Amino acid sequence: MSILRRDLVKLGAGMSLMGASGRMAYAQSAPPAAKQAPKTVPFDNGTVRAIAEKLSRSPYAPPPQSLPSAIANLDFDQFRGIAFNPDRALWHGQNLAFEVEFFPRGFLYKPRIGMNEVIGGQSTPIAYDPDLFTYANSMLRVTDDLGFAGLRLRYAINTPGVMEECAVFLGASYFRAVAKGQNYGLSARGFANGTGNAKGEEFALFREFWLEKPEPGVESVVIHALLDSPSVTGAFRFTIRPGDTTVFDVQSSFFPRQDITESGIAPLTGMFYFDANEHNHVDDWRPAAHDSEALQVWTGSGQQLYRPLVNPTDLQFSAFQDSSPHGFGLMQRKRSFHDYEDLALNYEKRPSLWIEPIGNWGDGAVDLVEIPTPNEVNDNIVSFWRPKAPLKAGQEYSFTYRMYWGWDTPWPTSLARVGGTRIGGVTDHADARMFVIDFTGAPFQNLPPDAHFHLISQSTPGTIRNVVVEPNPNIKGWRTTFEFVPGDAKASELQAQLANDQGPISEKWMYRWTP
Repeated sequence: MSILRRDLVKLGAGMSLMGASGRMAYAQSAPPAAKQAPKTVPFDNGTVRAIAEKLSRSPYAPPPQSLPSAIANLDFDQFRGIAFNPDRALWHGQNLAFEVEFFPRGFLYKPRIGMNEVIGGQSTPIAYDPDLFTYANSMLRVTDDLGFAGLRLRYAINTPGVMEECAVFLGASYFRAVAKGQNYGLSARGFANGTGNAKGEEFALFREFWLEKPEPGVESVVIHALLDSPSVTGAFRFTIRPGDTTVFDVQSSFFPRQDITESGIAPLTGMFYFDANEHNHVDDWRPAAHDSEALQVWTGSGQQLYRPLVNPTDLQFSAFQDSSPHGFGLMQRKRSFHDYEDLALNYEKRPSLWIEPIGNWGDGAVDLVEIPTPNEVNDNIVSFWRPKAPLKAGQEYSFTYRMYWGWDTPWPTSLARVGGTRIGGVTDHADARMFVIDFTGAPFQNLPPDAHFHLISQSTPGTIRNVVVEPNPNIKGWRTTFEFVPGDAKASELQAQLANDQGPISEKWMYRWTP
């Protein structure tokens, strides 16, 4: 899976993945005749679910993708030159907490995505008008009823009275959000199917949205979405609350058209290029470049796991078996500019995204897929929950969860946390690697002068030797170093946990080493 990123972020939107890209073109038509008033139909919380269930009983038919010849082959700069007029935003000037802007079709985003407004239990299609947009090149203004490619949610997230973009739904089933003071980084999507499979991954798309008009004074907004793909349909209800942490409450139902053995629930997608643990094959002047630095999992049994990400030379797939997990997420803990030194991309301001399952999700695994990338242009990290049992055709599967887009996990922990992982060579031992792990957090507050800790570690296969555990006053924490000797191993699973005489006092650090 390869997703263009660096240029797309210039749009100030969550552009993450192209939908199905049709290349059919037709001649520009004459201006449409006078339009009839949009048809209004009843709508409630069960409407999209009913549509998805009915749709699942029919073969997949993608939404229209053909475009007039004048805009059929837009490049990035041309697409960026078509901008929504903020004065024409949905709900603009109505003294509401939210406004909605829409994306034009074109470039990577050709499918026509339905848009509807819901007021008082009645749904009305949102009409397309070419004059909703401004055009850097007037030749790109066509009068066909093109429809939209996606939507952008605006809210006064940073400054009272100043509406700013806080969430975007655009491309397949991808969406992004930020918390107060943040920049866009990783993405989420509605569903994953076959991620990391050599046969190729299927990308579902949100083909239609329903936007509930909020009441005055209400600081949340509800968006419904219809998911569709050759293998599954789905209904989503997002309740979005932007703020210091932006929270999405997600209710989802899936209706497989066929049996799905490689499903992914609550998928997260981001980029990891390099850091101090994965710098030896990257020639770059910065200390790090990534949306997220680690996968974090809080298991159903109460364990807290921390797995630093890597940019591997070959695709890697990891599965963390669990039952009814408390949560998981792709985390960005390094929050200093000096951790990245990048004036343009501001990695230190990119959100962590934590998934909190609501209810019992049963048996399954938190999966992690790490894909090699030669640069920071491509999204190469994917994580999601994979149910143990396949999703069967003709049945319904529901998952409710809460998404926290913010600076950290939504709850504090009494355990020490990994503050950094560094890996390098060992002098005079070409076959060994030096690991340096820093721990910070609550257990190191008010320590007696004679405090000591030790490391519980293991490697499968390979050998860990020369373990040292010592204070690191620079971070008000502790540091452990050890040498890892792989022997003939082509890969090894490493674990380390700081402990005192009573037992572990830190989260469990986990790492997959490869040559």
